[in-house]
Amino acid sequence: KMADIEGNLKTISKAIQTTQRLRGSVGRVFSQLRDGMEGGESSGERSKVFLDQLRENLLAVNKEYDELEKLSNAVTKQSDQLPTGSSGLLSLDPVQDKTPLYGQLLQSYKWSNKVHEHAGYTAQLLNQNSLKRSSMMTGLSTKRRKPQSTSHALPGQYVDAVVANLQRHFPNMTISMTRPFGQSAVLQIGLGRTLQAIVVLRGLLIDRVVVKGFQENVTQEDGKLDLWSKSQFRVFEKISDHATAATLHYQHPIHPDLALQTFLTWLNSYTSLFTATCHRCGRHLQDGLPPTWRDFRTTDPYHENCRQ
Repeated sequence: KMADIEGNLKTISKAIQTTQRLRGSVGRVFSQLRDGMEGGESSGERSKVFLDQLRENLLAVNKEYDELEKLSNAVTKQSDQLPTGSSGLLSLDPVQDKTPLYGQLLQSYKWSNKVHEHAGYTAQLLNQNSLKRSSMMTGLSTKRRKPQSTSHALPGQYVDAVVANLQRHFPNMTISMTRPFGQSAVLQIGLGRTLQAIVVLRGLLIDRVVVKGFQENVTQEDGKLDLWSKSQFRVFEKISDHATAATLHYQHPIHPDLALQTFLTWLNSYTSLFTATCHRCGRHLQDGLPPTWRDFRTTDPYHENCRQ
């Protein structure tokens, strides 16, 4: 269809040029008839010259007219007529500028025809690649089923070994572990004189993260860890929200120990919380806050408004 349209455009362009030449030839014929016979010694010679020129001009008109007719026949007719039905009578409205309903109607029909065409192509592709689940594939369904995550039901000895390995992996981070709720472990992480975080684990699955300032109180009146109250500083509330998003990003159903290690690597990047500048704007403070966001891949610091 695009090739037909391009061919029609070229043909119409040639037809316009031929029409211009035809108008020039017709104009010369009428100019000659207006001026009459000129020159020559006798009336017979003047008549001969006049008739020769008139014959030559008329042959030129005939030639241009034949060429224009051939070009008009060469224009490819569009076979995809739109099913406008009775609404096609809107084209008879003489006031198109005030009521452009017919043009809008044609655009709607063209759009719906394209949608129908693309839907047909999509149906053919989906039929070629069968994605249906039927009783014939019950034998293969168990093989294709996603492995069930067991990171929340790991034995306590394995969790202790993973945490001990993490303590060796992050020497500038203090990690202490308690079990106030039976098997579920709670990590109390200190990051220098910057912040402290409480990470609640179910097995090795991170269930909750609370970040507070290093001088804030993280225990209740009875001496137990406070797992629910937020920080009194806005900057650490922001980091708590970002840490919750990081737990979802780094979650891995097969290698939960790697997911926990990657999360702690991301958390360790907050050592430079009050010294690093934004990777995008180059400033330290924005709206009174330092760069509280750390990129999940590069751990580069960003302000919350600069990370998008």
